[in-house]
Amino acid sequence: MSKEYDVVIIGSGPGGYVCAIRAAQLGFKTALVEKYQTLGGTCLNVGCIPSKAWLDSSERYHELVNHFQDHGINANKVDIDFPKMRERVEKVVSDTCGGVSFLMKKNKVDVYTGHGSFVDEHTIKISGEKEEQIKGKNIVIATGSKPSSIPGVEIDKKRVITSTEALKLPELPKSMIVIGGGVIGLELGSVFKRLGTEISVVEYADSCLATMDKDMGKNLQKVLKKQGMEFYLGHGVTKVDALKTKVKVTAKAKKDDKEVNLEADYVLVAAGRRPYTEGLNLEGIGLELDERGRVPTDNQLRTKISHIYAIGDVTKGAMLAHKAEEEGVFVAELLNGEKPHLNYLLVPGVVYTWPEVASVGYTEQQLKEEKKAYKTGSFPFKASGRARASNESEGLIKVLADKETDEILGVHMVGPRCADMIAEAVLAMEFRASAEDVARTCHAHPTYTESFKEACLAATEGRALHI
Repeated sequence: MSKEYDVVIIGSGPGGYVCAIRAAQLGFKTALVEKYQTLGGTCLNVGCIPSKAWLDSSERYHELVNHFQDHGINANKVDIDFPKMRERVEKVVSDTCGGVSFLMKKNKVDVYTGHGSFVDEHTIKISGEKEEQIKGKNIVIATGSKPSSIPGVEIDKKRVITSTEALKLPELPKSMIVIGGGVIGLELGSVFKRLGTEISVVEYADSCLATMDKDMGKNLQKVLKKQGMEFYLGHGVTKVDALKTKVKVTAKAKKDDKEVNLEADYVLVAAGRRPYTEGLNLEGIGLELDERGRVPTDNQLRTKISHIYAIGDVTKGAMLAHKAEEEGVFVAELLNGEKPHLNYLLVPGVVYTWPEVASVGYTEQQLKEEKKAYKTGSFPFKASGRARASNESEGLIKVLADKETDEILGVHMVGPRCADMIAEAVLAMEFRASAEDVARTCHAHPTYTESFKEACLAATEGRALHI
C-alpha cells in the first residue's frame, strides 16, 4: 500500500527543499523526491554555489597578481594550483548539500531518491534503486531547468560545453569562446579570465546583460574589456566545429553580415536555460506545457489541476533560486489557509562578476515604454571614500523614482558589493519608500551603502552631497 502525504514535492532545488521545510514547519506530513543522490538541485550542485566558489577563488588570485602591489604588498612567483581550487569548490558544494540533508532530517521530511513521475493525479512513482509509489494530497512540481543550446550547435561535453562541465574542467584552459553575454556567460567568463584564460564573448544582442538596465550592461562591458575580455556583440553563431584539441566558431555580424572566425580550447554555450520536465508524465494526467516548455499556473501557482502546483524554473518568470524559494514558501503557506504575498517586480537580479551588477524594479527602458513619468539620480563609486580606500571605484548606482510621488521604481547598480547592497533597495521598495525616505536615513560612514543614499539624494531634486 502506498504511503500517503499531505504534500509531495518533486525536485530538491532551492524551491523544492525550501517548500518542504516550510510545509513541515506548518505541520504537514511532507515528502521530497529527488532523482540524484545529493539534494540541492542545479543551484547547489552545478550552479549558484560552485560558480560563486570559483568566482571567489579567481578574484583572490586576480587581486594578488594585479592589485596587491597598489597596497604595498609584493608577492613573487605566484602560481595556480587548479586541482586544489577545484577540490575546494567540491568541498563547498558537498558541505552545502549535506546541510540540506540535515535540514530534511531536522524537519522530519521523508526523502525519496529516484526519478519521480505521475501515475495519476495523486500518485507518484519513484524509480530508483527500487521502484515504489507514494500518494500526495497536494503535489508540487519543482524540477528546475537545464542548460539550453542554440540551433546547429552540438554540445559534446568535451570541447563544446555547458556551465555544468565548465565548473568541473580538469585543466585551466588557455582560451575559451563564450556563446552568450548574459549572466551565466559573463560570470563563468570572468572566472577563467581572472585565472589567465583568453576569453571571447559572442552575443546576438547588441549589448551585454540585455534584459537588465542598459547602463549596467554598458558599464560592466567597459570594465571587462579593460580586464582583457573580447566582445563580439550583435553577432550570431553560424557554425561550431569541435576538433580533438580545439574548437572553431564562425559568427556573423547582424548589421553587415561580416564573418568572424574564432578558435579556442573550449566553447562554453551559455545561451540560457530551459524548464526541465522530462519523464514527469505530465501528459498522462492532462497537463500541457506552454510554448516555452513551462508548466502553466495561475497567480497562486496552481496548475489546472487544483491540488498540483508548480514553482521555480519550470514556471514563468525569472529563473532565479531566490524566486523559487519565495514561491516554495508561498505554496506551503497557501496550503495552510494563509494569504501570502508575492511581488515579482521586487525579485532582485544579481550578476556575480567583479564588479558585481544588481537590479530590482523597473528599468529605465521599461518606464519609457510604459510612458511612466520618472526622474533619475545616480552616484559613481569613484566619489565614494570607502570604494576609493578599497581600490574598488568602478561603477555607479542609479535610482529611478516616480516624478510626482518620489516613490522608488527601480534601482540598478554596478560596482563593489552590489549583490549585498541591493537588499536595502528591495526592502525600501517593498514598503513603497520614496527616494527621500532613503536619503534621510542615516548610513554609516565610510560604507558602500552611502552610495545608495547619495543616488537617492540625486534623485531627490539633485541633492547629492559628494558630487
